[in-house]
Amino acid sequence: MRVSVVLCTHTLDRYDDFTEAVDSVRAQTYDDVELVLVSDGSDAVFEQFRTDFGEDDDATLVKLAENRGLLEARNAGAEAASGDVVAFLDDDAIAAPDWIERLVAAYEERDALAVGGKMTPEWVAGKPSFLPEEFYWLVGVTHRGFGPDGDMDAAGEVRNTFGSNISFRRDVFLDLDGFDPRVGGRKGDANLQAEEPELGSRLQAHYGEGVWYVPDAEVAHKVFEYRTRLWWLLDRAFWQGYSKRAMEVLVEDDGGEEGAFLGALIKEFVPSRLSGLFREPSRERGMQFLMLFVLTSVVGTGYLYGMKRYRSRQTFCLC
Repeated sequence: MRVSVVLCTHTLDRYDDFTEAVDSVRAQTYDDVELVLVSDGSDAVFEQFRTDFGEDDDATLVKLAENRGLLEARNAGAEAASGDVVAFLDDDAIAAPDWIERLVAAYEERDALAVGGKMTPEWVAGKPSFLPEEFYWLVGVTHRGFGPDGDMDAAGEVRNTFGSNISFRRDVFLDLDGFDPRVGGRKGDANLQAEEPELGSRLQAHYGEGVWYVPDAEVAHKVFEYRTRLWWLLDRAFWQGYSKRAMEVLVEDDGGEEGAFLGALIKEFVPSRLSGLFREPSRERGMQFLMLFVLTSVVGTGYLYGMKRYRSRQTFCLC
């Protein structure tokens, strides 16, 4: 089974991080791997690709004529790929050496249509003490409460994993027309962030199954300093709530996974954190307990704003 790993970038500003991501793919324990490198509208990036990878037999170089955004770049990479499976890795991530081997095992053993793994944090400037693990998803990391039955360490079917650790059988991905650019990136004053859930929902609707989650297939996500600032996290939380409403309108998603997470938050995580706070009181525990409510409220506010903005598919498409 040949696996094509798509990596996209549009600037040389973080090219060192990009090459670290590439190196992690080259260091895989699985042999039959194609690198698909997409320059999203940058001549300088594409020329650097040609210098660094132009003579590599296992590399396919793609250049978009103009900056189209991450989702269209991913789709272009998948179209250019030659593998049976297309996997996505971001330019600020590092795959574990056995990442692809574990993904392929799930395809072969379960005849899966899509497989994803766990995102772990690499805190570039240190972990923010106030951020609870239940909201690590704000920084692109697998959170407490994710996974089948809320167990992030258990394999099983989920709607989606993060876009930097998700893969599809290529024919399935192309049949679904890939990621929908309407639900990712800035649209006017809105910062939509629903690309993976939206595609996962369409996968379930068309094929009757979701993404098979393999927690041992790990990718580390670099969490840069700006992503640990309180105001950035609050902004992210607001637009995540907003994006959830946009996705509901577009694909008529029932919100099952978000509902299950909210239920676990209220029934399990809040009581356990409160109990821990009484047993071993500390400023860090107190701040994280408070942030559970603050971040949940901000997500809810974004969702309500989305309800006002998006009442139907027609209003979504006209935005």
